[in-house]
Amino acid sequence: MITELPPLVDQFARRADKYDRTATFPGENFDDLFAAGLHAPTIPRAFGGLGLGPAQRDTYPLWEMTKRIASADLSFARCWEGHVNSMVLIDALGSEDQKALWFNRVIRHGDRWVAWSGEPQAPKPGEKRRFGTTVRRQGAGWIVNGSKAFATSATGADWAILLVNVDGPGGARHGSHTGVLMLACDLADPSISVDPSWWDPIGMRATVSHVVRFDDTYIPDRHQIGEPGDYLREGWQSAFVPHYAASFLGAAEASYSYAIDYVLKQDKATDPYVQHRIGKMVVAIETGDLLLRHVASLWDTDQRAEAGLAGSRARHLMEHLALDTVDHCVRVCGARSLIRPSPVERIFRDLSCYVRHDNDDHILATIGRAALDQPHDLSFYKP
Repeated sequence: MITELPPLVDQFARRADKYDRTATFPGENFDDLFAAGLHAPTIPRAFGGLGLGPAQRDTYPLWEMTKRIASADLSFARCWEGHVNSMVLIDALGSEDQKALWFNRVIRHGDRWVAWSGEPQAPKPGEKRRFGTTVRRQGAGWIVNGSKAFATSATGADWAILLVNVDGPGGARHGSHTGVLMLACDLADPSISVDPSWWDPIGMRATVSHVVRFDDTYIPDRHQIGEPGDYLREGWQSAFVPHYAASFLGAAEASYSYAIDYVLKQDKATDPYVQHRIGKMVVAIETGDLLLRHVASLWDTDQRAEAGLAGSRARHLMEHLALDTVDHCVRVCGARSLIRPSPVERIFRDLSCYVRHDNDDHILATIGRAALDQPHDLSFYKP
């Protein structure tokens, strides 16, 4: 598997600038992974997948794949995470009929999945409309109305796991824990529309994380995954937190590789200040990889409580190690590294955005609360 990935990663890197400039979904990359048989790593082997990930207790190889993909294109890595993490949820909480149906479509047809929770309740300055969904029962199913923001892969996914809340707007992050439903939604439904006007960030542009609206969207009970509250009760968000860290590490490794090539071509290897920065980068990358391996081993040995806390520690530290590594790269290579088409220019923007996925101050405070034996939230780091 790992030997088959590098040629594809090289192709992803060549396409990354195009997807970033046009802010379009990296569909060709998914097509390449499907053609290579690498698009279903977290689907169990019994269903034709590779059997990787925390639900299958073979976690590090999955994160290694993500790290390599992120080294080519951090936006694509985010779309990839959404797809493979959705398969983890179906594997862990889905019924046998659901697994047979949806896994088969991924294996045979290359269906792309994502999971959406984003329903921020506090409007930013100048924002006239709040996001959020409501759900109500109708017959043998649910009616969904409203909107979700930060809907990664909005124009490229075939199916989405909607994390909605029976208690009102807020999804999983901003609503009650016990009321979270996971509803698998066919995005070809005509009651669903995408508003591309909202997503215009400085980085992570190719994630196409648009606003998606639902207008009386009906989802049958057979598409409900697990029971209300299962997602947070069983701690699956904490399994995905270190997966973000794997992407951060991939961005750091790409910056390091760029710096090494630059230094050697510029004949600056004897500069002691350059040596100092390169040394910092080496230590950061090795530290990050060791942490990921440690967290993966905890998931693989079913030490879930320890894995959740260790994953948050890794997520916190990897954010700073990755940002520092990119900074060292820029200081070694100079301002030209921040001019297109340098990949470091895109990495700088993408990483600056992606690390805002969670508030690092809240993450660190949560780690502190755990150390002080205080109540703490390892899913969304609520105070």
